[in-house]
Amino acid sequence: MSVPPAFADISKSANDLLNKDFYHLSAGTIEVKSNTPNNVAFKVTGKSSHEKATSGAIEGKYVDKSLGLTLTQVWNTANNLDTKIELADSVAKGLKAEGVFSFLPATQSKGAKLNLTFKQSAFHGRAFFDLLKGPTANIDAVIGHEGFLAGAQAGYDVQKAAVTSYSAAVGYVAPQYSAAITASSNLSVFAASYYHKVNSQTEAGAKATWDSKASNAVGLEVASKYRLDPVSFAKAKINDRGVAAVSYNVLLRPGVTLGLGASFDTQKLDQATHKVGASFTFES
Repeated sequence: MSVPPAFADISKSANDLLNKDFYHLSAGTIEVKSNTPNNVAFKVTGKSSHEKATSGAIEGKYVDKSLGLTLTQVWNTANNLDTKIELADSVAKGLKAEGVFSFLPATQSKGAKLNLTFKQSAFHGRAFFDLLKGPTANIDAVIGHEGFLAGAQAGYDVQKAAVTSYSAAVGYVAPQYSAAITASSNLSVFAASYYHKVNSQTEAGAKATWDSKASNAVGLEVASKYRLDPVSFAKAKINDRGVAAVSYNVLLRPGVTLGLGASFDTQKLDQATHKVGASFTFES
């Protein structure tokens, strides 16, 4: 059997349909990607929010496939420096180790994390250790059999010697559809999601969420994606509060992608609650 998804990805198909490629969240986004002959990839991103705030980051990634080594460094406009070192399949087949280090010069704040991922047939386990805060550990695991998935997650504070969080999930994945039920926030927030690839052009999905501690109401989102032609697609979604969003993605030419998006509060059409955004991606 193939390796099951990570715990956070049990609902990935539905979550991606509901959340990815909606460009209204930022007023403007630009992303430039390039690759060098010596296996170094660069990515520069810039964003302008609807509140007129701007942010950006530059990322460099070096990959050595023979050693299973990946080195990633990110520097953003908040002057935060992040370095990630990954080693895959070096110690054992299916085992990946990551060291993540951060430094904020303005406050002299430092961070150090160790992440471990172990994949085998029918099993996907992960462990995340924050070495400087707590220290704390978050561990999750998923087992799979013939499309059926079951997983659990737990957080642990070493100093307090106490479990700080726990979640569980079950799901089923087939080539054309998938479904999942998750219970997060110490089994107090429940979500059920469904994704269906109707055909080569059309996808549809929905997600229902209930917070047992906050309200008796159930939140609902539905979304669809339609591929207009080989280089473009459109998406639309709406939730139970009447907030709708639409987006359009098109490959203008090889290496240049344009994304346009907008959201509307259908219950407040006469108010300035609507958002519009655009995204450009350049690849070379």
